[in-house]
Amino acid sequence: MSNRLISIVIVLGLAFIVGVQSLYIVNERERAVLLRFGEIVDPDVEPGLHVKIPFIDKVRVFDGRLMALEVPQARFLTLEQKAVIVDAYIKWRIEDVQKFYKATNGDLFRVKQLLTARTDSSLRNSFGGLTLHEVVSGRREEMMQNISESLNKVAMEELGVAVRDVRVKKIDLPEDVSDSVFQRMASAREKEAQEYRSKGKEMGKGVRANADRERRVILADAYRKAEILRGEGDAQSAAIYAKAYQQDPEFYSFYRSLQAYKESFNSPSDVLLLEPDSDFFKFLNKSSGNK
Repeated sequence: MSNRLISIVIVLGLAFIVGVQSLYIVNERERAVLLRFGEIVDPDVEPGLHVKIPFIDKVRVFDGRLMALEVPQARFLTLEQKAVIVDAYIKWRIEDVQKFYKATNGDLFRVKQLLTARTDSSLRNSFGGLTLHEVVSGRREEMMQNISESLNKVAMEELGVAVRDVRVKKIDLPEDVSDSVFQRMASAREKEAQEYRSKGKEMGKGVRANADRERRVILADAYRKAEILRGEGDAQSAAIYAKAYQQDPEFYSFYRSLQAYKESFNSPSDVLLLEPDSDFFKFLNKSSGNK
């Protein structure tokens, strides 16, 4: 191979290297800054194909997507000095790439350290202003919203990153606190159950009293109606007897005597001691005389 051919190959190789070093691509999922001698000359390179000065300009490219950061488990105290163990995470992304680079020199590990420290501080302050009941119930969502807003403001000012959300994955109680809380909850539930039982007994007494009162009223009303019917029946019976007596007094007297005989000798062991000429034997004597 001649020297001329070698020179051409070398020139072409250098041209290729220079060409490769002169071009760079930033895709839509990335954020980038262009540096020249270590100084930022383009603070936010747009997505697409770009040209730079080889060996002089340098491009720093960062992930521009939303990222999640697990916050290490930490122990916080509530307003009433109750300890809770909290697992949380945050969602963040690079918003101001120039500020981000200046604050961290593009070191993601440093960014995560700073975000973790800020999140820990925000959670500690927020949990310290709420009771345990508020932390695990209604005000938890409000607390997370406030933490997200305050942390986003600090992160934008200091790091150029936007905190989109802060979420608590889990809130646990230390073992000693868990036992104490469980005992209190059991006592509270037992007290509540006792109150319900007492109320049930009172209601049962009231229901039984009402039922007894209604029973007495119903029985009294039934007795009253029965007495009325009995009185009406006796009156009708007396009227019938009176009518029969008026039509045939002798037969009526005979019928009444038969009824008296029947009622008097209801049992074989019944014994009556009467005078033979008593009116009670009037019809019997007549019957014997006729025979």
